[in-house]
Amino acid sequence: MARIKQIGVGRKTSGTIDGITYVTRKGVTYARATPTMPVSAYRTTAALKRQAIFKLIQMHLKYHLRTIRQTFTPKGNGTPTNRYYSVNAKALNLALADAADRLVAGEDVSLTDVESAISTYATAHPTSIRIASLSGYQEVFLTGEWPATITLNANGGDSTVIIIVAENGTTTTITPGEGTTVEVNSGSNGSSSSSGSNSGSSTGSDTTGTPVLTISKSGSGTATVSAGGSDVNSGAELAANTEVTITITPAAGKVPSATVGGNSVTLTEDSGTYTGTFNMPSSNATLVINTGTSGDNGDTN
Repeated sequence: MARIKQIGVGRKTSGTIDGITYVTRKGVTYARATPTMPVSAYRTTAALKRQAIFKLIQMHLKYHLRTIRQTFTPKGNGTPTNRYYSVNAKALNLALADAADRLVAGEDVSLTDVESAISTYATAHPTSIRIASLSGYQEVFLTGEWPATITLNANGGDSTVIIIVAENGTTTTITPGEGTTVEVNSGSNGSSSSSGSNSGSSTGSDTTGTPVLTISKSGSGTATVSAGGSDVNSGAELAANTEVTITITPAAGKVPSATVGGNSVTLTEDSGTYTGTFNMPSSNATLVINTGTSGDNGDTN
């Protein structure tokens, strides 16, 4: 695809003029010649299989779109989904080969079939499909079923981003948490299918469930979070007004801190251990804990 300085496109950002397809991205217009091939070239067995695989990959991308937008840094003027596809195309083609054969034969292939095929392949090839490639953070690979949370560890330092996967529903709320955590609220289950006629559909709806607590920890000390006498991990569902207890043993000589939704939690010190409590809000919340790092003043990063 060639990059051109200007083209008379009116108010449109994409289209075709005299066999030239153009698209404008971020103020830059690109153009390419539309291939002219006989219809028969698209009806060969190999061509039909390529089309089927592409359609199944599109189903997969659409289902995971919200997560991919958070876990992939685009290249150049591309998009996160472009980047996801470019680094995983070979593995996805291999994973979906059998499902594509079924689709070409006229069988129905559901989203569940697509995800199962990809998960099976990822289990056998745990370093083949990337589900996170975000600038500044270590890559994450799919090793089985798509996870409920994706944890990104910074290439340097102790910064961590925890993403709660939200694949379904029609809306998603993204709330940055103190610069260290991105929380994506979960939606309801959706469905998508593709049949031998190469058609597909996708549906989904939002539901309001039990609030989710996302936990981000930094520093060289230790911290535990508990509720009802049991430890709580990031991504736990807690009923509104549930009392949550934080117990922190900070780095030597440091004073820890904790915030929930940007509001400070009062911590009380006893024999070097700090404790604090708060009531779970009625909506999803992010708990940010800094246990103090050698050389800092214990403030939240």
